[in-house]
Amino acid sequence: MDEANAVEATEQGAAEAPAEVSAIPPEELERLTDDIIAALKSVYDPEIPVDIYELGLIYKVDISDDRDVVIDMTLTAPGCPVAGTMPVMVEDAVRSVEGVGDVRVEMTFDPPWDPSRMSDEARVALNMY
Repeated sequence: MDEANAVEATEQGAAEAPAEVSAIPPEELERLTDDIIAALKSVYDPEIPVDIYELGLIYKVDISDDRDVVIDMTLTAPGCPVAGTMPVMVEDAVRSVEGVGDVRVEMTFDPPWDPSRMSDEARVALNMY
């Protein structure tokens, strides 16, 4: 898979610009990126009233020139009860984005998630200020 278009989530949940030149026109890549982020924000950990993107569970989103998407993500803890279903929920949400090809979620616990990865929005929602 070409990894020409990587969007990395920072600790505050913001996306960084792609690092390499893409065969996808810039306006299309921007739309895909925005729509994928919106789809990720529609997925919630059932135990936490904040979406997975704002929680900082998404480490990286790669969009290939073929519009296939690979997502590196984690969970708040390795023993999280939704470990088996969360990747499927994320794949389904991103697969619903118009123009996206195949979607694959890769789970990682390196680095482990910690509350510093949450956005300011998530901190406010969880009264963690």
